[in-house]
Amino acid sequence: MAVRAVRGAVQLERDEAGHMDEQVGELLTAVLERNGLTPDDLISIWFTATPDLHSDFPAAAARKLGIGFADVPLICAQELDIEGAMPRVVRILAHIESDKPRSEIAHVYLGAAAALRKDIAQ
Repeated sequence: MAVRAVRGAVQLERDEAGHMDEQVGELLTAVLERNGLTPDDLISIWFTATPDLHSDFPAAAARKLGIGFADVPLICAQELDIEGAMPRVVRILAHIESDKPRSEIAHVYLGAAAALRKDIAQ
């Protein structure tokens, strides 16, 4: 089994903890479903958030899903504050165990965040 990486992002409409929970949950669920994964396939997840998000930690939203993220190492970091960058974005970089070749990994960019990576968004 190989170690692979899955990317993803979602843009929040507003900086509220409940909304972050909902959107991060949707992103993680989509990553799992589109790649045929379970939480047992996850090695770790890096979350980043743009500097304008203050309401909660994206990793906390993952833990609240209650679908097996309790023992998956999660960490949060802040994105670079680049002028003109898309606001209110949570990104993920999930490390997984998978037999899929890299070319078959489905990276997930939801809603307006699809504009961030038109080359790999599915």
